[in-house]
Amino acid sequence: MWAADARTVDVQTDGDDGAYERATLKALDDGVFEGSIRGAKAGDRYAYFLDGQGPFPDPASRFQPEGPHGASEIVDPHAFSWSDLGWRGVGLDDLLLYELHVGTFTPEGTFASAAERLAYLRDLGVTAVELMPVAEFPGERSWGYDPAALFAPAHAYGNPDALRAFVDTAHHLGLGVVLDVVYNHFGPAGAYAPVFSRRFLTDRHRSLWGDGINLDGEGSRHTRDFFIENALMWLHEYHLDGLRLDATHALADDGPRHFLAELTARVRGSVDGRTVLLMAEDDRNLARLVLPESAGGMGLDAVWADDFHHHLRRLLAGDHEGYFQDFSGTVRDIATTVRQGWFYTGQHSRHRRERRGSDPSALAPRQSVICLQNHDQIGNRAMGDRLTDVVDLAAYRAASALLLCAPATPLLFMGQEWAARTPFRYFTDHEPALGEAVTEGRRREFAAFAAFAVPEARARIPDPQARATFVSSRLNWREQRHEPHAGILRLYKSLIALRRVLPALRDARRDGFAVRAIDDATIALRRDAQDGEVLLLVVRLSGGGACVVPPAFAEAAPRWSVVLTTEEARFASDPSPPRLRSSEPLRIDFARPSAIILVPA
Repeated sequence: MWAADARTVDVQTDGDDGAYERATLKALDDGVFEGSIRGAKAGDRYAYFLDGQGPFPDPASRFQPEGPHGASEIVDPHAFSWSDLGWRGVGLDDLLLYELHVGTFTPEGTFASAAERLAYLRDLGVTAVELMPVAEFPGERSWGYDPAALFAPAHAYGNPDALRAFVDTAHHLGLGVVLDVVYNHFGPAGAYAPVFSRRFLTDRHRSLWGDGINLDGEGSRHTRDFFIENALMWLHEYHLDGLRLDATHALADDGPRHFLAELTARVRGSVDGRTVLLMAEDDRNLARLVLPESAGGMGLDAVWADDFHHHLRRLLAGDHEGYFQDFSGTVRDIATTVRQGWFYTGQHSRHRRERRGSDPSALAPRQSVICLQNHDQIGNRAMGDRLTDVVDLAAYRAASALLLCAPATPLLFMGQEWAARTPFRYFTDHEPALGEAVTEGRRREFAAFAAFAVPEARARIPDPQARATFVSSRLNWREQRHEPHAGILRLYKSLIALRRVLPALRDARRDGFAVRAIDDATIALRRDAQDGEVLLLVVRLSGGGACVVPPAFAEAAPRWSVVLTTEEARFASDPSPPRLRSSEPLRIDFARPSAIILVPA
């Protein structure tokens, strides 16, 4: 135990016979204490006392059955009987992510109930599940970005073996599992690591959450090891296939070797014979995050690239406030974003009032993770509304084809594959005083937006603390049985199947595709496989009209054959598919927003 601010550290264990035992740990160097407790076994509860004060739970507890403030439970991480010993992970070339929140993915909101839906995700065609954070948090409901006990799966979702069973089932079905982890701050309540040592935090760096994590000051060796060992625990004790590192732009580190570079190297050195993917959520558009450390980078595999979402949201829904003011939503800029992986490569950002981004040309297209929706882009809206609540389904189907045919790595958010009508709202379960502050802060955030400029409008924003806010965010699985949801689901399955089997869509070389704005509403995307196979996607994102595909995109064949349009009767309740008018030049008539996939006849 690293307890740099304590003179004495005692540990108290509570066996199944109800007898308490208390032992004093031996002080070593640099605030470290250690000892051996004879007779302690899996299932026993234990807690710490610092200078006689306590009890405190273990900051590295493997399970908190009574929540973050209760006693810790001893867990044997090797007792689970795994059946996935031949599993080797999911490579970036095959990655199609499905992000879900365990608590709202199913009515029961547990690891076990989520595992029962994994066969559905396999049949949908995604290749990996991305779990929003599952580390122990205060209360019974949370997004997970207020972590308390970082090593303990949230008791609200199940015990550690329930999470292991989820992963084991996923691997049995051919699905990878990626976990979202938070290393840039501790939650506002229930996090005991800073109680054991104030040097977990530093006032040399500040963040949205107050003092920054101490990655480069006195005691930072222990802090860095704490988070790196957490990453290794998830990957080894739970057989996870990768980590999504939350808000890496908030990991301030002025030391000689950046924390991310060390974490990546430690992870790479710990795995043998299987693929583990490390991805960053980072809004700076920095190529160095994924460049190898030998080239001055951090060595991560991929980075979330939100510019694709922001441009499309501006075009389809008209959002223009906040960070959307930096995005034109023009088809030309969308094409540029698809071509580059992200849009901002050093231009001035009006919203940030500084330059943003770097040149992504050295990156492979798959190293950019793009989406139409994710938990942030839905849940951080005042009402938690989805894209399909504000745009017509024809445009949504067309944008979905662009997402799933682009050379980047696509991410889906739970329910988007059937245009779910349930919102995904921001919810918490803090103690009353903190909860009230969270509610007021949430509403205050939206005061700068025109729709919530007056207090009466802000009062309509759902209360994060209300259980109803959480319940309303649960997926309604019955929706997908009915139109138009069933048609959207059939479209997603069809597009994902094409992405999996067509060489032109599987080949994601940077020189293996071309994208261009044909006019103010239409994009052409050509994909070329090394074996010579060609695929042409033409997407109309607004209105109707005719377009002529540039000769350079259509020269592969004198005649083209339609593979799929997003306006077929199996996808649309009121189909109005685009029509090929001529082959030389290739001319397409669109009655409304839609997409058409063509291959040489």
